[in-house]
Amino acid sequence: MPPRFAGTRVVVKVGSSSVSGDNAAQIPNLVDSLARLHRSGSQVILVSSGAIATGVPFLKLDERPDDLATQQAAAAVGQNILVNRYQRSLSVHEIIAGQVLLTASDMENPTPRGNAKRAIERLLTLGILPIINENDTVATHEIRFGDNDRLAALVARLIHADQLILLSDVDALYTAPPATPGATRITHVAYGDELEGVEIGATQSGWGTGGAATKVQAARLAAEAGTEVLLTETKLLARVLDGEPHGTRFAAQARADR
Repeated sequence: MPPRFAGTRVVVKVGSSSVSGDNAAQIPNLVDSLARLHRSGSQVILVSSGAIATGVPFLKLDERPDDLATQQAAAAVGQNILVNRYQRSLSVHEIIAGQVLLTASDMENPTPRGNAKRAIERLLTLGILPIINENDTVATHEIRFGDNDRLAALVARLIHADQLILLSDVDALYTAPPATPGATRITHVAYGDELEGVEIGATQSGWGTGGAATKVQAARLAAEAGTEVLLTETKLLARVLDGEPHGTRFAAQARADR
């Protein structure tokens, strides 16, 4: 049976906490799901955080550094190791990855934005799976995307993706932070729904920079351009592809090419 989203253009974003530290062991399972989509005829783009978190142990540090220069050094080491881990898992499926590193200014300025779009489109037509991350080695605090949820939404808009899947260590959006008594899962968000009465937390891990609020903002940004969005847990992706109703779905605004 073809997986859900078969034959579509899909951007999958995964957070640092899902692919670094002990959770780096999740990469092969994540890649299995990406490869399944790839075999089904989908064009798959992975937006992956985790360069700094992956690099920190190799710099013999115990926690994420506060100073910019050390963050950049950690990213330089970690990006290489992270993509290598992805490629090792992708090679099992005979899929080649292509690395694309972007800065906020790349997406704001027409010329580099057009270059990025052309490169990604060409990688897809060649059957390559693009792995995109913020270029943390040269980014500064003043010119950052803020989080890779926003980057993923901007990439989805850039290439007119059909679907954006935002993965994290939380299975869905809830009416309040999941640990709050009485919090219930939100299964569907209609386009334009302001989610009044919903308490959206900004909780984040010690490694990542995004929380529920950034995911909702990213979902709205993508949905505005006609991309449907699913927010769910990394470990549930395979079951979502099997058709199980996990996560929170954000309906998209209708667009002319649909």
